[in-house]
Amino acid sequence: MEKIVHRADSRSFSNHGWLQSYHTFSFAGYYNPERIHFGALRVLNDDVVKGGMGFGTHPHDNMEIVSIPLSGALEHHDNTGRHEIIRSNEVQIMSAGSGISHSEFNASKTDPVNFLQIWVFPKLRNIMPRYQQKEFELADRQNKLQVVVSPEADSDALLINQDAWFSLGHFEEGQSVDIAPKMSQHGSYLFVIDGEVEVAGEVLKRRDAIGLSQYDTATVKALKAANFLLIDVPMS
Repeated sequence: MEKIVHRADSRSFSNHGWLQSYHTFSFAGYYNPERIHFGALRVLNDDVVKGGMGFGTHPHDNMEIVSIPLSGALEHHDNTGRHEIIRSNEVQIMSAGSGISHSEFNASKTDPVNFLQIWVFPKLRNIMPRYQQKEFELADRQNKLQVVVSPEADSDALLINQDAWFSLGHFEEGQSVDIAPKMSQHGSYLFVIDGEVEVAGEVLKRRDAIGLSQYDTATVKALKAANFLLIDVPMS
């Protein structure tokens, strides 16, 4: 087993007034040659946007972009004419493909929105851009993993253009789950949203993360009630 631990306080922090953003991997003005990506996982930003503020219209191409609101709501517009509101317990994915322009604003004029912005390198390039969002029942991740993003078109999860899986878990204290790579040459990246877990001999607290590769199985145990995100991606 190979592992890499990213502590919450080791992330880069940018304060733009309207936006406070923690970067797990190199992003924008933050560059760390040792933290460019974890396999196909390229970006994991923990963003808080003030009421009435947001990211103006900007383009992307050939990237899978997943947004997971943790509190508050996001208002989405894109150049296909789509206009959506994404709330807690919902997940959004954009396959930017050959190119898409979009904006993401706080849907509230007063309350902040906190969301995870995650980028994954695509499997196929220059596909037709695609957008999905879906609400997922909180009860379906109580003491188990709930797959919310998957490459399997016939699953209940959102479809991603990559051999990658995103799962959410909400575990009570003392509960545990075994994890394993979905495919050969895959790795697993676990990000603790809140609470405290133990995995691979490491105790992880709020916003800590661990990347595991070249392993068969590992056990995630909740030392305190915990919410976490598990991302399974190709390592090459």
